[in-house]
Amino acid sequence: MASVQKSNPGNYFEDFHVGMEIIHATPQTLTEGDIALYRAMTGNRFAQYSSSEFAKAAGFPGLCIDPVHAFHVVFGKSVPDISLNAVANLGYADGRFFLPVMPGDTLSTVSEVIGVKENSNGKTGVVWVRTTGFNQRGETVMSFVRWVMVNKYEMDNPAPEPVVPDLPEAVPAAELVGYPDMKAWDMALAGGPYTFDDYAIGEKINHVDGMTVEEAEHQIATRLYQNTAKVHFDAHGQKDSRFGKRLIYGGVVISIARSLAFNGLANAGQMLAINAGTHASPLFAGDTIYAWSEVLDKAELSDTCGALRLRLVAVKDQDPGAFAYKDDAGKYAAGVLLDFDYWAAIPKR
Repeated sequence: MASVQKSNPGNYFEDFHVGMEIIHATPQTLTEGDIALYRAMTGNRFAQYSSSEFAKAAGFPGLCIDPVHAFHVVFGKSVPDISLNAVANLGYADGRFFLPVMPGDTLSTVSEVIGVKENSNGKTGVVWVRTTGFNQRGETVMSFVRWVMVNKYEMDNPAPEPVVPDLPEAVPAAELVGYPDMKAWDMALAGGPYTFDDYAIGEKINHVDGMTVEEAEHQIATRLYQNTAKVHFDAHGQKDSRFGKRLIYGGVVISIARSLAFNGLANAGQMLAINAGTHASPLFAGDTIYAWSEVLDKAELSDTCGALRLRLVAVKDQDPGAFAYKDDAGKYAAGVLLDFDYWAAIPKR
């Protein structure tokens, strides 16, 4: 009897085609233990994800899973099928959070390939997928698009007809959902006095604080989401890679930078949508993350709640008050790790 490979080698670029649907293993039930560990790994201090009493008073069903935490779990399910053989995760767009995720909810993930394009080197190609997260009732909790550079299995394999999806520049404010009334928002307990009315378009906020990431903790955080990407765990296998060592999962940068943003945006902790995101450079163990934000836009959602469109920029080993971003040629400045554009809910005065 011929031997059959029973382990999963992951998909290569030529395995993907537009319209392909992938049901990902493994569903994951989230608990208050996950919340506590996420808080320990990221330093999350937003009140609605720290206190059940605060959350209920502010209009939430109770102590929810932070939407970014839930995003990482849904993302993590897709890794063995989408990006196990990836060179890099290139970007995000059109990310929408529809429903709160509560302790006890089980998340499962399905992806659809919406674009493919081989690179000119013939060794790699870019794959676009729309990934959707569902709860145990089959309700759509979130969806987002990401695109990944994936290795080809054989250079000589023919290139597919290129399909590049047309993606929105941002999620329209009129389509934002899932925000609470925020009527009984306690500014003192939330940790900041500033509301929707206090922020101006174009304003930049230095989040001041920094957090150094160590080898063990970034791996624990990535395992929390059941993300299996080799580049984050296999030190031996990465010896001959471009960098010669493990890379820290970009989601760790997103979560820590957003946790640092508490200092200056304490009342804007609920992410409503992801407009765009780019991992501009890699992070390694021993590097220190700092962050700053810029207010890109504002929108009124109700009489008591508004939304800020924010650009969150993470930098490493430098003063965030320098507001490093891009040079005159439009290239990211040295040390910029993350460029992340999102909508956040915030109470009105």
